[in-house]
Amino acid sequence: MSANEKIYSVLRAPRVSEKTARLQEVTNQYVFEISSEATKADVKAAVEQLFDVKVESVNVVNVKGKSKSFRSRKGRRGDWRKAYVRLADGQAIDVTTRA
Repeated sequence: MSANEKIYSVLRAPRVSEKTARLQEVTNQYVFEISSEATKADVKAAVEQLFDVKVESVNVVNVKGKSKSFRSRKGRRGDWRKAYVRLADGQAIDVTTRA
């Protein structure tokens, strides 16, 4: 597995919402959906290599999938994992552009 494959297997996608936009403005934190096996160190290394920035801290959250029903059938969305990445002062990532 090459270095780029490792980065893209750790970071799945940025999470963009009103809450994450406010976090970016106020605390310089960015939120990414990550693989379920990724560690904080993996996420830090991947973000630093991919975006060429300095990461101060990483917090990881396991998100439980919701139970849903559709036409009287019960189902469940999958569990997933997200990482809150705080960057050093004066650094930023443009998560709205596509690579």
